[in-house]
Amino acid sequence: MAPRINLPPITRALLLILVALSTLNATLRFQKWSTSTSAADQAKPSTVSYLTSPRWAIPYLVLIPSESIVYPWTFLTSALIENNIVSLGISGAVLWFGGRYLERAWGGREYTKFVLFVTMIPNIVTFFIYALWHGIRGYSPPSATPINGLLALSASFLVSLKQLVPEHTVSVARSLVSIRLKHLPALFVLANMLSGPLLGTDTAFWLSLFGFYTGWIYLRFFRLADIGTAESATTAEGATMRGDPSETFAFVSFFPEIVHPFLAPLCNGVYDLLVQLKLIRPFPDFDVESASESAAARLAGGLPQNGNAAGNGARTMEAERRRALALRALDERLNAAQPAAAPTAVRSSDDSETAAKEAQA
Repeated sequence: MAPRINLPPITRALLLILVALSTLNATLRFQKWSTSTSAADQAKPSTVSYLTSPRWAIPYLVLIPSESIVYPWTFLTSALIENNIVSLGISGAVLWFGGRYLERAWGGREYTKFVLFVTMIPNIVTFFIYALWHGIRGYSPPSATPINGLLALSASFLVSLKQLVPEHTVSVARSLVSIRLKHLPALFVLANMLSGPLLGTDTAFWLSLFGFYTGWIYLRFFRLADIGTAESATTAEGATMRGDPSETFAFVSFFPEIVHPFLAPLCNGVYDLLVQLKLIRPFPDFDVESASESAAARLAGGLPQNGNAAGNGARTMEAERRRALALRALDERLNAAQPAAAPTAVRSSDDSETAAKEAQA
């Protein structure tokens, strides 16, 4: 009996598309290389770079600033194409483990919206940065650097895990190196920043940087999450809250605490400016409190060890949070009703005394 692949549907589809598009891209690059070079050139060892050299990039599959503007679908397909077997294996592992966990924690619909947001926007911004740079220079190189790969999605996955389980520790090399998940997004961007001048992978820096930003922006301000209410505590559905205004997911929380006093005023100023410009809405106090309670529940729950536990753990924490919020909402309503009832009781007593006096008269 063949082993069963335990993957949710969207993650399984993304993994298959990644393998299919990467294989197609490698095949077309090889054909382009073999038909464009002579036999003598093909015999040179340096020409094996047909998988990495921008000269052989396929403009209708990956983003090329000087050519792909007429192929708008490449803003999406380029995010699911890798040029070599090593990067393909790494990206496949990212989708397998990260995608499986997030899709089960959020559901297929929210997961799909998140993937589209954090893959297309970094590609679009990076594309226009290179196009603007070529325009400023007044020169477009004959072999412009192609933009492709799963780096933006990888960075946003790390941001998502930081939101869900910020205090979980990842151990590397038999626990010789231990890193908390909340520090991994910034370290990932830093590593890609250094790889640009060292390895010539400048597109990796831009994709990881914008993947980090778009992932945080979407989760902080736009993603719809369920919250419990008094009416929905005993049902499967609850009210929704847009974004995550908890302090544990603030922008400064991605950086070491020593720089928080310097970054916090700047971040707060940017937030106030965006609110005044009505680009984002201010967080209601109830949303902040609900998000903080949800973050505390996630901290207590930790990171599940497998996919099934991920879904069960997320549902259990959500149910506990809904019950707590329902009890608090009910208590608030009872406390609000008591002061209103007291004047009514006083008025009734006064009316009774007045009626008694009139009857005696």
